[in-house]
Amino acid sequence: MEKKLLFQLVALFLITQLIGLFVAYNLVLGIKSGEIAQPGIISENPNDPLNAIALIGYILIGTGVFLVSIKFMKRPFVFRILEAFIVFITSWLVFEFALGEPIGIICAALFLLARIVFSKSIWLRNASSILSAAVVGSLVGVTLGMIPVLIFVVALAAYDYIAVFKTKHMVALAKGIQGKNLAFTIAMPTKQHTFELGTGDFVVPLAFATSAMRGSFDAGIAFPNYFFIAILILIGSIFGLILTMEYLSKRIGTALPALPVQTGIMLGMFLLGKVLMF
Repeated sequence: MEKKLLFQLVALFLITQLIGLFVAYNLVLGIKSGEIAQPGIISENPNDPLNAIALIGYILIGTGVFLVSIKFMKRPFVFRILEAFIVFITSWLVFEFALGEPIGIICAALFLLARIVFSKSIWLRNASSILSAAVVGSLVGVTLGMIPVLIFVVALAAYDYIAVFKTKHMVALAKGIQGKNLAFTIAMPTKQHTFELGTGDFVVPLAFATSAMRGSFDAGIAFPNYFFIAILILIGSIFGLILTMEYLSKRIGTALPALPVQTGIMLGMFLLGKVLMF
C-alpha cells in the first residue's frame, strides 16, 4: 500500500473515531444526568437484544430502498435531500456539544451550505461522511448494551460477507452511488485510483467501542480508564482496515468487505481488554 493511501486511511479513521468518542462521552454524561433521554429502538433498555435485531432489520430495509431507488431513479436528487438532512442533523449535534447553542446550529447551517455550494469537493464530502459516521456510531453505541452490540456487530459482519460475495447487492449499491460524490462513502484518492470505503466500516467499530466505553463507565471505572477497552477495539479495527486496503491496493477493481476482518480482530482485542482489566 502506498504511503498516501495509508496516511489518508489512518487520518480519516482517527478523526472519525475521536469525534465519535467526544460525542459518545457527552451523550453518556447527558443520559446519566437525565438531560438526554436514553435512546431506544424497540425499548429504552440498552441491554434488550431486540434493539439490535430491529436495527439490523432497519438496515436491511434501508438497503433495499436504496437499491430500488438507484435502479429506477435517474437523477440523484432524493439522495441529495437525504444527505443534506443527515449532514445537518449530525453536524448540528457535534457543533452543539463542542460550541453550545446557538453557535452549534449556525455552524451546522454554514457547513451544510458549503457542502451544497461546493458539491463536487471530495474533502467536504469526506468531512460530511466523517461527521455523520461519528454521530451515528456513537448513537448506536449508547443505544445498545454489550450483548446487543455484539449481536449487531457479528450479524453485520456476516451480512457484509453475504452482500459482497453471495448476493453481490452491496457491489451493485457501491457502483450505483459511485461518481455521485455523495457522503455515504469516504473517498481516498491516489495517483492510481480513488479508493472508497463505506461509512459502515467506520460506524460499526465506533458503535462497538462506544458501547464498551459506556459499559466501563457504568461499572464505575474511573476516567480515563473507561476508554481503555474502547481504544483497544478501535486499534483492532484500524488494523483490520489496513489489512483490507493492503489487499485491495494490489487488486484494483476487486470488491472485498472490510467488516468481517475488522470484527474478528475487534473481538480479539475486546477479550484482551477484558482479561487485562479484570
